Amino acid sequence: MELDLLISGGQVVAAGGVQTADIGIKDGKIVAVGKDLGLAARETVDATGKIVTPGGIDSHVHLDQPAPSAKMCDDFDTGSASAAAGGTTTVVSFAWQEPGDSLAEVVQGYHEKARASRVDYAFHLTITDPTETVIEEELPKLVAAGNRSIKIFMTYKGVGLDDGQILRVLDAARRYGALVCVHAEHHALIEYLTEKLLKAGLKAPKYFPLSKPMVAEREAVSRIIALAEALDVPIEIFHVSGAESAAEIERAQKRGLKVWAETCPHYLTLTTDNLDLPGFEGAKFIFGPPARTAADQEALWKAIDDGVISVISSDHSPSKYDDPDGKKVAGEDAPFSAIPNGVPGLAARLPVLFSEGVSQGRISLEKFVDLVSTTPAKLFGLYPQKGVIDTGSDADLVIWDPNAEVTLTNALMHHASDYTPYEGMTVTGYPVATYLRGQLLFKDGELVATGGEGQYLAREAYPLIEPAGRFPTAFNPVEGKLQ
Repeated sequence: MELDLLISGGQVVAAGGVQTADIGIKDGKIVAVGKDLGLAARETVDATGKIVTPGGIDSHVHLDQPAPSAKMCDDFDTGSASAAAGGTTTVVSFAWQEPGDSLAEVVQGYHEKARASRVDYAFHLTITDPTETVIEEELPKLVAAGNRSIKIFMTYKGVGLDDGQILRVLDAARRYGALVCVHAEHHALIEYLTEKLLKAGLKAPKYFPLSKPMVAEREAVSRIIALAEALDVPIEIFHVSGAESAAEIERAQKRGLKVWAETCPHYLTLTTDNLDLPGFEGAKFIFGPPARTAADQEALWKAIDDGVISVISSDHSPSKYDDPDGKKVAGEDAPFSAIPNGVPGLAARLPVLFSEGVSQGRISLEKFVDLVSTTPAKLFGLYPQKGVIDTGSDADLVIWDPNAEVTLTNALMHHASDYTPYEGMTVTGYPVATYLRGQLLFKDGELVATGGEGQYLAREAYPLIEPAGRFPTAFNPVEGKLQ
């Protein structure tokens, strides 16, 4: 057998651990992993002195998404370029339903939008308007077609669902076999605090975290866990920002509930101090839930180490800063409540986590791969096609220079935004090549992929997100019968 590609001599983070090995690739698949494979190849890449990991899977990405105010500036063309630049080879993007929209038509539109993608992709079904038609007619067909995850919001006007609507979505997810992912914050409390802050004249970006305190997140996390427990529905809590919400999740996990959690690099590296900048500059760091404290960061690292948080995503929500369609949509004198939420982070996710985690000794290489690739693949029904270096898996690979010291700049992000919140941060360890199914996407700072290389990943039903099979009482409310 002649290989299409042989990557030789690297420190490979494979299914069996870290080993110096060669990787043989043919027809987009890994066909051999081991020392001195003795196979001829049409192309050989010497990875001596480098680290080779599976391609990153970013399970929390907003691309080509309509927004009530600012424009999301990355589509699947620019967003996937940013992904490839940062070592991510698969994204799970939101198929975003606006109130009144047919969810089926929304998903069809996203399939068209995603044709430009340079990386593989799947969709979260974002439900903002759970009508009878959406829940009982459209949703079962969409889940059966491979869209095995649903996103709901507990806050944001016109987007967030009330508890009754949430229960309807949870009920449907259990019946159809989908994982429910949740943005958990207490909407009424946030609106109340925002109104009080603005009346007090506290309008600058630095006051934004006061409108979304940890208590608003902690309460919503506790509430969604309770609702999911009542219906025996597996859930993932998105963007856990600090100690108190992580503690709620840990308690649920210790009770045996199927509750997973993710956090993001911006919660591990940024604090409320980043918003306290002159003029409008703090707007660059407005995202929700907001940045917390250094103590919260340490709590998050502990939760990662303990396995309470098992996924690191980017929550890539890109808008431009110096643009009337971006952060300045309401002008530079706008109160924090009128500044769009979100930061770009697709390309920065892996380098920042590698540097802060692996290079600084907080996590091992194996843990790094679990957080950014293997566990996301398992949780979202993509494993073992994705998320692992093993025979039969897709040849999605990243070659790292673990000693490279790189100062992050917006130009390195290859996205459409005009800023990165990590501008000026020096990281140790950086991707030098990214491969999708054995095809080179990115090398030595240059984008090689031309667009359209990505494929849609339909997801079959998988055991990990099956209900646990227990309810708090003898009554099964989803099926309407006693157990």
